[in-house]
Amino acid sequence: MIKLEQKYTALLGDVQRRAPGADAPAFIGQLRLCFEVLGLASAIDGDCATRLGRHGLSEGKFVLLALLRDVPDGLSPHELAERAGVTRGTITGLLDGLERDGFLARHADRLDRRKLLVRLSAKGEAAAATLVDEHAQWIASLFADFTPEEKQLFSALLEKAWRKTDRGAP
Repeated sequence: MIKLEQKYTALLGDVQRRAPGADAPAFIGQLRLCFEVLGLASAIDGDCATRLGRHGLSEGKFVLLALLRDVPDGLSPHELAERAGVTRGTITGLLDGLERDGFLARHADRLDRRKLLVRLSAKGEAAAATLVDEHAQWIASLFADFTPEEKQLFSALLEKAWRKTDRGAP
């Protein structure tokens, strides 16, 4: 059983005290399951941050390296923001940090000098060449011990819960 974060343990304790009746154990079990999923997501997120942090990267910066890895001509900040799913304001901060740390450079477009393109530097190319695949391998390893049937079932169960959320509802 996954060890819950203290905040979730406190919430469960409070609900247990207030939830009398025959349905209480099932209800508490459903809450605990949700808190376990949140705990797993938090652990994965924290591990990602630690692993990427060793290289001076956040998840957002890492995503930009991955997006630029196979685009030698570069992308505009607007295109990067769209592909990464972030705002233009956020992309500016991410690009500033990556440029300051030597991972990329901004260049004027050859055809339209008003247009700005972002390209990886040699340091950025080297980091992207190893880190993107290394990180993907680590993520895949989290579920490597699952059988194909377990992966399919787990995915289906997550989707079933997802459909109950506001974002996943039709």
